[in-house]
Amino acid sequence: MQQQTHHCIWEEKMKSKIARLAAAALMTAGAAGLASAQDYPYRDITTAVVWGAGGGTDTINRMIMAEMEKHLPVSINVINQTGGVAGSNGMVYVMNQPDDGYTLVGLSESNVTAAVQGGWDKKFDYWYPFIVGGSPDLISVPADSPYNSLEELVDAAKAAPGTIPAAASGAGSIHHLNLLAIEKGSGAEFKFVPYKGSAPGQEAAIAGEVALVVTSLAEQAPLIEGGQLRPLAMLTPENAEIAGMTVPSAFGIYDGLDQYLPLKQAIGFAVHNSASDDVKAKLAEAFQKAMASQAVADWAAANNYDIGGQYGPEAQKLFSTLESTFAYTLQDLGATTVDPASLGIEKP
Repeated sequence: MQQQTHHCIWEEKMKSKIARLAAAALMTAGAAGLASAQDYPYRDITTAVVWGAGGGTDTINRMIMAEMEKHLPVSINVINQTGGVAGSNGMVYVMNQPDDGYTLVGLSESNVTAAVQGGWDKKFDYWYPFIVGGSPDLISVPADSPYNSLEELVDAAKAAPGTIPAAASGAGSIHHLNLLAIEKGSGAEFKFVPYKGSAPGQEAAIAGEVALVVTSLAEQAPLIEGGQLRPLAMLTPENAEIAGMTVPSAFGIYDGLDQYLPLKQAIGFAVHNSASDDVKAKLAEAFQKAMASQAVADWAAANNYDIGGQYGPEAQKLFSTLESTFAYTLQDLGATTVDPASLGIEKP
């Protein structure tokens, strides 16, 4: 009987010990789960660029993500999700991913026109953006083009309206808006041919598929220096120096341009605005450190980019202004399918 009593006591002690160990294991697992939920990022991040590989938005995102990786414990993989209206396919793709900060969208100022062109039904404040910078636009022709000046090109377009093919990235991009502004300010009418990004548009110009291309100086510089493209005019009030030549400002050629230009780039990336404060803070910390690096400064100088650095509310305010300006500029130029006011976009 005594032996049986001792056995019962031993059994109860063992059960108690096992219960304590199980409880401790559960607490440890719970704490680990809580830590992993808070310790962003603990797995690789993907950035989906809405424009094509090799273009300005793609290039700038690959550069800044490589720098940000140095200040994060994970890798950032950059992919391209192109197509749609004004880059809407890529934005919709990221919108449909969880807002946990593991899928970012690589975008530009051109994406603010997606809504007024029917690409999606949201204002741009859906995003929490980070702006790396931008480069001024210019109009160029193939090296063997018969047009030696912007005036010659415009006169030819006036003589045969809608027949001279022009590339300017996708419909609603800043490059397309700048082409529309050139038309409005000079009285010319070109035949707009959309491409999935700046790089394909530039390649089309070199191949002779189009007679001119409107993209940024950063994107065109290697092609100009290599003798494949010939610049005719900057679409900013200032001249520019490139490949030993001065590219004149279109503003000095056509007085009406200052009603529509300049429209400048704001290239970077964004996370869902609904992402947690911790996610936004971790991204902001890595972004600030990357932007302050000598590597980014050297890259910007070598590639004809102006540095930005705005993020969060400051960048949202800037994009809100761009959205308003672009939306109503497009509407004035007859290039919208949705009334900006119906989306809650206020006039500039």
